[in-house]
Amino acid sequence: MYADTQNDITRQVVRVAQLLLAYGAESELVEEISQRLGRALGLASVELSISSNSLVLTSLVSGRCITTTRRIREHGINMTVVCELQRICLLAEKGLYGPNEVRKRLARLQPKTYPKWLLIPMIGLSCGSFCHLFGGDLAACFITFFASVIGMFVRLAMAQRHFNVLVNFAVTAFVTSLAAQLGYLYPVTQTPELAMAASVLMLVPGFPMINSISDMVKGHMNVGISRWGQATLMTVSSVIGITIAMQLGGIFL
Repeated sequence: MYADTQNDITRQVVRVAQLLLAYGAESELVEEISQRLGRALGLASVELSISSNSLVLTSLVSGRCITTTRRIREHGINMTVVCELQRICLLAEKGLYGPNEVRKRLARLQPKTYPKWLLIPMIGLSCGSFCHLFGGDLAACFITFFASVIGMFVRLAMAQRHFNVLVNFAVTAFVTSLAAQLGYLYPVTQTPELAMAASVLMLVPGFPMINSISDMVKGHMNVGISRWGQATLMTVSSVIGITIAMQLGGIFL
C-alpha cells in the first residue's frame, strides 16, 4: 500500500471515529468500529486513544505508521448518525465499499432530527404521563403538559442559537418551573407539586450518564469521568434554574 493511500484511509477512519464521538457513541463502540473499518479498507491495525475532547489515531501498514489527531466538538446525541456509520463499516467489511465510497458516503451524511411540531408536543405528552404515573390528577397533567411544551420550545430555540448547554438547561428549567407554578396560583389541582416535579423531567441527562458509566466500566476512565462531570453540571444547572423560579414564586417544596 502506498503512503498516499494509507493517508487517505487513515483520514476516513479518523473521520468516522470523530463523528461517532461527536454524536454520542460510547468509547468502546468507537474503538471497535474504527478498527474494523481500518482493517476492511486495508490497514494492518488501528490504534485509538480517546480523551474528553480529542482523539489520536495511529494506522499501521507494512511497518509504516501514520498518526493523526482530531478535536471533538459535540453535536448532540443522534443515534441515526451512529447507526449510519456502523452501516458504512459493515458494507466495507463485505467488500462493497472502498475508500472512495466511504468518503462519498461520509460527505453526504446528514443528521436526521424530528420536526419541532412533532417533538415539542410529544415531550409535553411524556412529561404529562409521568405526572399521571406519579399520582397527579388530570389538571396537574395538563399543567405539566403546558409547562414542558413551553420549556421544550425555549430549549430548542436556545440550542438553535448555539447557547452554552449549561445556560440552556438553567434557562429552560427556570421557564418550565415558572409555568408549572400555575397549579399554585390557581386552585385547579390538588397535586401542584407533582406538576412542578414532572415538567422538568425532560432535562434529566439520562443518556450521557449511561454512557459515562458504560465507559468507566469498560476501562475508558478519562472519557467516562468527563461525561459524568458534564452530566452532573447539566443537572446542577437545571437545579439552579428551578431554585430561582421557586424563589421568585415563593414556593418551597
